[in-house]
Amino acid sequence: MTNFKDKANLIWEVANLLRGDYRQSDYGKVILPMTVLRRLDCVLAPNKQKVLDTLPKVEKLSDSAKDLTLNKIAGANFHNRSPFDFAKLLADPSHIAANLRNHINGYSASAREIIEYFNFDDQIERMDDPKADILFQVVKKFAEIDLADMDTMHMGYVFEDLIRRFAEQSNETAGEHFTPREVIKLMVNVLFNADHQSLTQAGIVKTLYDPACGTGGMLSVGEHHLTDFNPNAKLEVFGQEINPESYAICKSDMLIKGQNPANIKFGNTFTVDGLRDEKFDYMLSNPPFGVDWKKAQKIITDEHANLGYAGRFGAGLPRINDGSLLFLQHMIAKMKPRENGGSRIGIVFNGSPLFTGQAGNGESNIRQWIIENDWLEAIIALPDQLFYNTGISTYIWILNNHKSAERKGKIQLINATGNKDEELMKTGKRDYNRFWEKMPRSLGNKRKQIPENGESKGIGFITKLYGDFEESEFVKILPNEFFGYWRVTVEQPDKDDNGNIIKGRDGKPKADSSLRDYENIPFLQKAHDGKLIPQSIEEYFEREVKPHLPEAWVDESKTKTGFEINFTKYFYEFKPLRSLAEIKADILALEASSLELEKKVLD
Repeated sequence: MTNFKDKANLIWEVANLLRGDYRQSDYGKVILPMTVLRRLDCVLAPNKQKVLDTLPKVEKLSDSAKDLTLNKIAGANFHNRSPFDFAKLLADPSHIAANLRNHINGYSASAREIIEYFNFDDQIERMDDPKADILFQVVKKFAEIDLADMDTMHMGYVFEDLIRRFAEQSNETAGEHFTPREVIKLMVNVLFNADHQSLTQAGIVKTLYDPACGTGGMLSVGEHHLTDFNPNAKLEVFGQEINPESYAICKSDMLIKGQNPANIKFGNTFTVDGLRDEKFDYMLSNPPFGVDWKKAQKIITDEHANLGYAGRFGAGLPRINDGSLLFLQHMIAKMKPRENGGSRIGIVFNGSPLFTGQAGNGESNIRQWIIENDWLEAIIALPDQLFYNTGISTYIWILNNHKSAERKGKIQLINATGNKDEELMKTGKRDYNRFWEKMPRSLGNKRKQIPENGESKGIGFITKLYGDFEESEFVKILPNEFFGYWRVTVEQPDKDDNGNIIKGRDGKPKADSSLRDYENIPFLQKAHDGKLIPQSIEEYFEREVKPHLPEAWVDESKTKTGFEINFTKYFYEFKPLRSLAEIKADILALEASSLELEKKVLD
């Protein structure tokens, strides 16, 4: 099949016609809806004439019966009753605008609604204006691009590649719109891993949801993976998207695949939950990194205050400039109860949700709620330079409210960054990286990709590390309590000019606020045999603080509980500093090399 890049390049070339009449930032307003229209036209082409021939025979039927009949003739979940297709539009250049509108209005309601989200009628008028007069040329160019040989997954690649290019042209954040396909495949592999046995059942039906679905990439890969694994299984997909263009593209993809496009909702997930009463078997998402939630602040804070845990945000609210953990709480609210089989969640975050927020504050409280409920199953640290709009480190969180017996009360951490392999490669001890490979050509900030072949590296290797659930150089398995701590306030006595301790009316020493300090005391400590055992605040204080500050005490009224996941710290390996002799030898060698070079230049 033709490479999706070739198709994307052909479509991108159409934008050349818009130069002078459109700003680069507005190219997508024409190219994206025209791509959708051409795609729908190509899908319906084989049976288009049969639909037209059937029209007179169904005139007396009700609208719903008419739609059902014509959809069946079209061989799809939609049809087009207009006499015009792209080929026939070219036959009448002088009436191109009217005929194109006729073509669009000829689609059945589900397809027509998709086009409406692009506000494309405004662009038809703009391109048909005598000052521009480019509408016919644009339609002609698209008529020459055959999209009939593209399956839905590769068509998804085309749309996402175009969106990335348009976003870069207008200096927008392209990466907000989609996720690298290999990251989605890894998430889907891990999400379905524990359910392989149940997913082999004939006729099984499961549901998948993405609250920030973009163009539907995660939903498409999830569906493709399950049907590859079990052709008799059905995955019903659901989603919500705030960007109208991405929403329209996602719905068109669902329509073509035979999914129910009504399962895809438009709008802000936080303010209007389009699937409010639904629960799902699986959930996947890559919400935008570090995006603020000011626009939805009143609705979210009201729900938090008035509904508590009966709403979506009972556990707490993160900082206003990062709504990542709001998405996760929203997804947790859509988990099926354990007695109904439970649910599994995969979500991509940057490093911030792991550790930001002090004890007693929003992010920490949310982490505490998740961990104490034993929902956090695993966190996978990914290589950097993996996403299109950022080179920062990212993490996949896997949540499960129906953990297997061996995973109960534990969290698995997988270091799939490849950093250790990079170090070994530099020393010559290893000649390949097990987690990533360099891109043939960078795409924005994306310079690395996760390979997809076999179990010795890439997606297969990471999935195996997860499934094996065994500690190794890349895996740590830790009890839930390991991530908890007490934040205590350490006070020291106030003293007069003579060095005497000042006491209050109760006879207790007064605290000197200028000497106040804080300690984070972990719930667990390492015993002499290396095992993790519980410790109390008193034990820690006597051991770690009292020897240095014998007049200090803990103000118990100010003690708070916190939870954080300091991922990098857990995999840190101490590297001894080089000896002076080694450094001296390197300096002498460098000096000798410089002298030799100087001699050659002078000679």
